[in-house]
Amino acid sequence: MLPFVINGPSRRALLAGAFAGIAMPSAALPSAEAAADSGGLPSRPNIVVILADDLGWGEIGSQGQRLISTPNLDRMAAEGVRFETAYSGAPLCAPSRCALLTGLHAGHSTVRDNPEGGPQLSLTDADLTFGELLQQAGYRTACIGKWGFGPEVAGQASHPNVRGFDEFFGYIGHRHAHQYFPKYLWHNGTKVQLDGRTYAPHLFRQRAVEFIQQDGDEPFLLYFASNLPHSPSVVPGDAGPYEDRPWSGPNRRHAAQVARLDNDVAALLRALRDADVAKRTLVLFTSDNGPHREKGVTPELFDSNGPFRADKRDVYEGGIRVPLIAWSPGIRPRVVKQPVAAWDLLPTLADLAEAPVPANLDGLSFRGLLTGGSAPKHEHLVWNRPRKAQAIRRGRWKAIRFAPNIAGAGPEGRIELYDLATDPGEQRDLSLARPELAGELLATLDASIGPDPRIPYGLKTEVTGEEIVVTLHNGSSEPWHQVKLGLDGPRRVRAHTVERVDPGMAISVGFPRPATPRGRLVARADFEAGGRSQLFRKKHLRNALTPDIVP
Repeated sequence: MLPFVINGPSRRALLAGAFAGIAMPSAALPSAEAAADSGGLPSRPNIVVILADDLGWGEIGSQGQRLISTPNLDRMAAEGVRFETAYSGAPLCAPSRCALLTGLHAGHSTVRDNPEGGPQLSLTDADLTFGELLQQAGYRTACIGKWGFGPEVAGQASHPNVRGFDEFFGYIGHRHAHQYFPKYLWHNGTKVQLDGRTYAPHLFRQRAVEFIQQDGDEPFLLYFASNLPHSPSVVPGDAGPYEDRPWSGPNRRHAAQVARLDNDVAALLRALRDADVAKRTLVLFTSDNGPHREKGVTPELFDSNGPFRADKRDVYEGGIRVPLIAWSPGIRPRVVKQPVAAWDLLPTLADLAEAPVPANLDGLSFRGLLTGGSAPKHEHLVWNRPRKAQAIRRGRWKAIRFAPNIAGAGPEGRIELYDLATDPGEQRDLSLARPELAGELLATLDASIGPDPRIPYGLKTEVTGEEIVVTLHNGSSEPWHQVKLGLDGPRRVRAHTVERVDPGMAISVGFPRPATPRGRLVARADFEAGGRSQLFRKKHLRNALTPDIVP
């Protein structure tokens, strides 16, 4: 066995310095009274993250929608926590989802823009998703629906199975997810052929319910990434109750898509109740950006962005302000006005799972806001669309900078400044009246954009010669104590204890490769952090006799 080796920060870190359902009946959700009396969130709850695709801030009834019926989301909002000032990671899909998964805004993250005619963008081995973090912390995990990061190849670094999800069913690539009746979907590393006549959201709902119903002693994380109501506006059959409305066909079908999404939410909540796990589960619902106006949909008809200006692709509030609802029988109904952003999700889920929160993230845990307490506040929030537009919000003030010849800007670009406290619709540009404030905000924006600031976190494995090397990176901001590394298989082998591993450091130990291919190998780390005992496990080691152990 190799001796323990304490390593410094990585080179990267150093260089970086259906209306197939009906609206849920009232008995399907525990009552508001039960929620009020149950006291708080359970320890290490099950977590369901539901991500809509291009759903605007104003497209659900609890935020003013009057033409489209969303009774299930409205009830979630009435019985849970509704975040009035929630932001997406970007005004369009790929960078927003990257921010949601990794805890970094698009000034630091791996994916900072959509493909837009170029190659499909990917996550890398340097990325830590909330799936990876919770998987290591003992959760069984699933991603169902739209992943959005290619390439469409099994086993590569950007595949959901490699990025922390035990179970994956859906679209890998960004553009493939635009097909509602696809010829194929992916189940883990296998391309599943379909007949091209099956509505994919129906399959996603069915698979998500099956995942919830699985027995197991571990808590679970379900990342349900719907492609509703992204364009094209396609539903099976007609537009249901909207078929006779005096609207265009795309608008009728768009309304039907939103209603179907609402029914998908109902199905998942019903499954939680039927499996008797609702009381131990937190459900989070949000969207990846503002509403779209593609292929004939007119968001003005539905007032899809509420009181906010613009929509998808814009860094005005209408493009980045999104719904965010948290529901669990253990939390009291309330409305939260404190701004939160998509990149807050990873640290919040780490906090809920009682795992050490990674350091050098842009996100902050908002767990305290779920239970009526407080949570740290952002000094500022940043959105970055390379070569197009950037925005920063600090308190009540928001500055926007457009690149040259973008959105009507001249050859030198354009700067705008808004007071969101008095002008949430961003109608009165104050940049000429307050040039010093605009310049100060843009200087902070520039300082917030650069290389990925993270340091490695968690368990990694590699095969070197006749050994399997297991490494634990302390990527948090606090020391880890009494650290032991092990390799579980036909028999458990445990290394000697190291008293302390400081932030930014790592501990490694080598284990002999088994002589016979029996059973599955699991790397493990036992340690103490923040006054809690921790157990990290890397569950998907292939047998050590194979040369390609999945890290």
